[in-house]
Amino acid sequence: MTGQERRRPSARRTLPHRLPLRGRLTLMTTLVFLVLGGGLLLLNWLSARQLIEDNRYLVVPAVATVPVQPVDPALPDTTAAPLPTAPVSPAPPDTGVPAAPLSPAQGFEDFQDQVLTQVLTRSLLLLLVFTAFAALLAWWAARRSLHRLTQVTAAARRISTGSSLDERLDLTGPHDEVRELGDTFDVMLDRLDRTFDAQRQFTAHASHELRTPLTLQRTALEIPLAQGRVPDDLKPALRRALGANARTERLIVSLLTLARGESGTRTSHPVDLADTARDAVADLAEEARAARVQVTTTLAPAPVEGDPALLAQVALNLLANAVRHNHPDGTATLTTATRGEHAFLEVTNSGPVLEHQDVPALFEPFRRGPGRPGDGFGLGLAVVRAITLSHGGTVTATPRLGGGITVRVDLPRRAATLSPA
Repeated sequence: MTGQERRRPSARRTLPHRLPLRGRLTLMTTLVFLVLGGGLLLLNWLSARQLIEDNRYLVVPAVATVPVQPVDPALPDTTAAPLPTAPVSPAPPDTGVPAAPLSPAQGFEDFQDQVLTQVLTRSLLLLLVFTAFAALLAWWAARRSLHRLTQVTAAARRISTGSSLDERLDLTGPHDEVRELGDTFDVMLDRLDRTFDAQRQFTAHASHELRTPLTLQRTALEIPLAQGRVPDDLKPALRRALGANARTERLIVSLLTLARGESGTRTSHPVDLADTARDAVADLAEEARAARVQVTTTLAPAPVEGDPALLAQVALNLLANAVRHNHPDGTATLTTATRGEHAFLEVTNSGPVLEHQDVPALFEPFRRGPGRPGDGFGLGLAVVRAITLSHGGTVTATPRLGGGITVRVDLPRRAATLSPA
């Protein structure tokens, strides 16, 4: 048995599942009607045949028998001389094969066959007409019944790709299973809305509560150092404390950005990825010169809809990752453009050699690829992925031959810029 022959049964089994639910309901209802109608037609045909057969005596009379009288030898023989007969008229000319007269039984059989044939033909035609009518009625009923379920699906799709959880279904109509599903969906949205609102409040409060003491600590350490009131033997310890303070501030900023990206809550405004890439190049120009990494750009308009601050963080993290995880005299290239219904931002850099199996770990928080230098926290690409997914996009990473990596972010192109079909 070949592989194609082995796959055929599974293909036949999955064929009905390719139909939508409305089509399956219509097909099932039509088949049930056809089977029941065919069974009823067969029963009616058999009943008609039985009734005609049981009432045969009303159409075909029974054959009468005449008794034979005995002959008396004392009586004169009346058969001796034939009675005079009338002259016989000549027979009509032969015009063909003479039609044999039908007996009553044969005539009844022909009558029965004609009646049953006409009954069967007309019943089959009526069955086909009513089957087609039943299919149309089943399609209409299924469409009407599943219309509210379609509303639930459309609302779920809008909410999953949007940035707001304020929409509710508020289904009307009978209190059936679809209405119960819609009410349950609304309750779930209420809980999600409360959860995300609490997360937004926590993010705002944590940003203030955590940054304030760190700022005070940094100030308390910088002032004595600037005024020269710190003994020389304590200055290295204070500088290490300042470095740890700055590192903690960067970690908090990265964590808050990651939490904001994963929450899926954002404000939507027109954004051009080319502008975010230019800002990232300007912000990291000094760091790139210090690391001896040459940054080149190929920036074409890439209009999208999203949160400007978060999308700027995407470009900044990608370029920072390309500069910090590079080697001296390395290169980093930023490219923005549009393709079809998507706009993309792509960053390619030289650097350590990466294997394909090491790429997924780069997007996990606090994880870096093996042998990658730098003093980061392993949150850069995790933040990029969270923000990209919250904007309905995709992010891919591909190792380069000879070392380095190419990271590409694809986002839905802004609707107003799409060319008409």
